[in-house]
Amino acid sequence: MKPNEGTTDRIIRLALAVVFFLLAFAVAAGVWVYVAAGLGVVMLLTSVVGFCPLYALLGINTCPVPQRKA
Repeated sequence: MKPNEGTTDRIIRLALAVVFFLLAFAVAAGVWVYVAAGLGVVMLLTSVVGFCPLYALLGINTCPVPQRKA
């Protein structure tokens, strides 16, 4: 798995994971607890690993291209 997330993308995903966890444990009720917690887990894992399977399927890559040395 080659990383396909840039630093900014990973920071945004980490922030979203925190928001989803807060929603799951503080605000949500019923099935929404599981939905918010599940989204939080997905955002947390993809931000830590640096790879998003959905990005791979869609051909999106926010990871900066390394410069070639001449």
